[in-house]
Amino acid sequence: MSGRIIDEVGIASGPSSRRHPEAAPHIHRVERLPQQTLFTEIRSALKETFFSDEPLRAFRGQKGQTKFLLVLQAIFPIFRWGRSYNLKKLKGDIIAGLTIASLCVPQDIAYAKLANLDPQYGLYSSFVPPLIYAFMGSSRDIAIGPVAVVSLLLGTMLQNEIDPISNKAAYRRLAFTATFFAGLTEFALGFFRLGFLIDFLSHAAIVGFMAGAAITIGLQQLKGLLGIINFTKKTDIISVMHSVWGTVHHGWNWQSIVIGLSFLAFLLLTKYMGKKYPKFFWVSAIAPLTSVIVATFCVGITRADKEGVQIVRHINKGINPSSVHEIYWTGDLLLKGLKIGVVAGLVGLTEAIAIGRTFAAMKDYQVDGNKEMVAMGTMNIVGSMTSCYVATGSFSRSAVNFMAGCETAASNIVMSCVVLLTLELITPLFKYTPNAVLASVIIAAVVGLVDIKAVILLWKIDKFDFLACMGAFFGVVFKSVEIGLLIAVAISFAKILLQVTRPRTAVLGKLPGTHVYRNVDQYPKATTVSGILIVRVDSAIYFSNCNYIKERYFDSLSLS
Repeated sequence: MSGRIIDEVGIASGPSSRRHPEAAPHIHRVERLPQQTLFTEIRSALKETFFSDEPLRAFRGQKGQTKFLLVLQAIFPIFRWGRSYNLKKLKGDIIAGLTIASLCVPQDIAYAKLANLDPQYGLYSSFVPPLIYAFMGSSRDIAIGPVAVVSLLLGTMLQNEIDPISNKAAYRRLAFTATFFAGLTEFALGFFRLGFLIDFLSHAAIVGFMAGAAITIGLQQLKGLLGIINFTKKTDIISVMHSVWGTVHHGWNWQSIVIGLSFLAFLLLTKYMGKKYPKFFWVSAIAPLTSVIVATFCVGITRADKEGVQIVRHINKGINPSSVHEIYWTGDLLLKGLKIGVVAGLVGLTEAIAIGRTFAAMKDYQVDGNKEMVAMGTMNIVGSMTSCYVATGSFSRSAVNFMAGCETAASNIVMSCVVLLTLELITPLFKYTPNAVLASVIIAAVVGLVDIKAVILLWKIDKFDFLACMGAFFGVVFKSVEIGLLIAVAISFAKILLQVTRPRTAVLGKLPGTHVYRNVDQYPKATTVSGILIVRVDSAIYFSNCNYIKERYFDSLSLS
């Protein structure tokens, strides 16, 4: 039904205008909205949800050859930015790639041990996945490889199913299976444009989960730092501390403690210098590799391994072997790999998207979330077939990549080439690398995951967000990584439901001398209109919250 609205202010009305006493009211005709069929409404809703950015808009009116080129550039962004590539960008990418390679080699060896895998699998995961991401990713700054949180999550969940010591081959196969399904999950989310689901995990929950995971990872490294041989498989703080203090008289090795604490102090010092003096970021970037080289040399010369210092002993030489035949395609372990892979994939994807958006905002460019998911998924699917475990964007390496002046994703290619040379030529030299120095590398890397400033800010701004943060944190620290993640997801959804069913509302009043209406709690001088209740609802009104609004305002109004 069409109708009319009378504008009592007039045609020339505005915020500060006044209607002339003799001016006639202006009449605006209101037309009925176009009638839509059920099919049209559903199609419009689906388009707005999944294709709001109109991804096929660029293909309209284009010829066949141009369409093919656009498709190629959409799948492989390297063909788009590669057209403007030059020597200046190549120089920046080479410097950045060499810098992050010096950081990734010791981290990869350490993170593989965190996932209960042999050291070479960490290096494998920094060779194939970064190459694929360089061709398919849309971020210029992300450095790809294993990360501490996903490595711990994967190692914890896998060892609950298979013992990594007594049944190493089956454990490794389950890791590849989980990696395959992690990649499949990431690819599916991007291909079906479901990336918005990642946003349901609130920032507060992520802050708490990451901080809890950092504490848990640090506690796990006490085994290597103190030279303890018999250590608990549980990750909660009570079990870990019981295992640590229960072996204080007979399980600690003083040489390992000296090595670990010395290099940990060195790494933290260089990390502090890198933050305080940004020009010397390269000092903190090469510090882990320097620590590993010096520690390996010292242990090899003194043969401290004969005095009880735990060492790496052996890293397989050569590039990634095929692992297609090792993935479980049938049986109960297939379902277990699916469950673990979905969780690991979502955690890795959340971390990577957050990193990509952060650095993209700093350089003022856009990161396509769905393309990122497809790229991450593809690299992990291929990685699972080439002896890799779950890889994603690393915050520490991405920060170094950014500081080193990377220009494009080609810095990942440079890093992969260095890892290739390491696998082919250098791995035998890591034989005497002590576990204590690897533990110090991990501890120094995860320190940055504890964001105390963000926690304090959450307390000041939103107490519910603070509770979500603390819930995820204590769930990880006192129970397990999986429980902490479950709490983080549950609290995030609880907050969404609470905001939808109990939206923020305000009674509005008119500011004296104006036509502006504001919240009477914030503007004490605002006066309500006699006989009229004006309520602002900061949410859409529908079945889940209409009764709340009705009972809070209108029922009480009728009773009064």
